[in-house]
Amino acid sequence: MDRTATRPRKADAIFSATLALLAERGYDALTIEAVAAQAGVHKTTIYRTWATKDEVLADALLQAPELAFAIPDTGSLRGDLLELAKQIHRLLSDPANRRVITTVVSALPDRPATAEAAGRFFADRLGREQAVFDRAHDRGELADAADSEMIMDLLGGNLWFHTLIRAKSADAGYLERLVDTVLTGVS
Repeated sequence: MDRTATRPRKADAIFSATLALLAERGYDALTIEAVAAQAGVHKTTIYRTWATKDEVLADALLQAPELAFAIPDTGSLRGDLLELAKQIHRLLSDPANRRVITTVVSALPDRPATAEAAGRFFADRLGREQAVFDRAHDRGELADAADSEMIMDLLGGNLWFHTLIRAKSADAGYLERLVDTVLTGVS
């Protein structure tokens, strides 16, 4: 079902409330009633579109303004990857987003619906990012065999590890070194 066609008028408020409550209270304490109260809507407004909190969470991950990002078009693969790295780092560096991310990731092993929501989130992001790789391929910057998913996993995975696990920031120099390493390898 395409829930975006039946979105309530206050969908952005519902998505923002979902992420804020998730960051503040954690997954187990996240309820439709709490989301409705924080978003300023009646819970039936939410239930008309989403049957469970996992469905609301899935759409919040995909559509919340807090997690939005633009697909860059700098004219080069390196420039586009650098802009994507900056956006990923910005999202991971925001304290509320960091709590949302770690809460969702910690819920994955025991909650198949949340794992599915996270899978939709990453599939959606990769689908949008594919334009970067298609343009690079058209410009002759990228081999036919290049794996865009692996490239984004290397880039994003490093930033997740560096920012969330090592608790380090990534300055402009770090981001440039990261993108150059992804593009050229280690040799």
